[in-house]
Amino acid sequence: MDGHDRKKVMIWGLVAFTVATFLCAYAVNFQLMLLFRFLAGVSASFVTPQIWSSIPVVIQKKDIVKVMGYATAGLSVSQLVGIPIGSYLAVFSWHAPFLIISFASLVLLLLIFFVLPTLEIEKREHFSFIKTYKNVLMNHKSVSYLIAYFVFQTGSFTSMTFISTWFTSSFGLTLSEVGTAMIAIGAGNLIGSLLGSHLVNRIGLEKAFFFELIILIILYLTMPFTRTFWQAEILLTVVFLFNGLIFPLFMATLQSTTENARSTISSLSNAAMYFGETVAGILGGVLFHVFYGFFGIALFAAIMVLFSLILYIKSGIFTKKSVG
Repeated sequence: MDGHDRKKVMIWGLVAFTVATFLCAYAVNFQLMLLFRFLAGVSASFVTPQIWSSIPVVIQKKDIVKVMGYATAGLSVSQLVGIPIGSYLAVFSWHAPFLIISFASLVLLLLIFFVLPTLEIEKREHFSFIKTYKNVLMNHKSVSYLIAYFVFQTGSFTSMTFISTWFTSSFGLTLSEVGTAMIAIGAGNLIGSLLGSHLVNRIGLEKAFFFELIILIILYLTMPFTRTFWQAEILLTVVFLFNGLIFPLFMATLQSTTENARSTISSLSNAAMYFGETVAGILGGVLFHVFYGFFGIALFAAIMVLFSLILYIKSGIFTKKSVG
């Protein structure tokens, strides 16, 4: 969608998402539900990349990381409150979550249509779909950052996916207690997202990025030595805080690798994240089964973050001239 009006892309994506989500509420069988959910997911994939790619266009360079943090904080809040709210609505009726989400999407659609300015303020240069992706994938820096991002997310999601399993098997928590514990952990992510720009302003993006990766490695290596639930809860909250600190830096550095294909690089980063999540789900199950408790998963996460750090070092990202 690069070279097009990002506002229009978001509008049409939200129109499709609103309709598909509304239809989910009236799906009469599993096959239709699966189809409508698939269409909603495809529609949403047109919207999210436009958000990340638009920030460097409409925001001054010095404020990019801060605004990326605000966007990340919004994502954290939605994850923090979305699941509990969806659960409460589902108790009332399974139709309710889909109807409420479609209504909220309609409100957002109207706000974007009437309030948001045209976002494609760069020089429009229309490339074919294939040529756009070819230009990105032949950009050595873009590819290096994407691979490092995928490696990081694989390690991160391996840990994240099996927190509830760890809490129930090792500490005997009920599902409701796990939900409460995850809200506190998610709050750490929210705080990190809001504070990230202050750290960058104080020590610089390159140093912040480097030390945050180092600290995450240390935290993951410490995790297997926790013996009580509260030790694990506090440590995971700190881990998520640093995940919140570092996520805007991932997006800012990825966006800095190109000017005319920001939507494409955002789409590829989403693909890398979801692919990492898929790999994490497969490997994490094996690691949790083979190794006692969280030992295998925590060690794997630490190794993946270390591998990601090495890839970033080799790309030259920690030299100031590497980030545009």
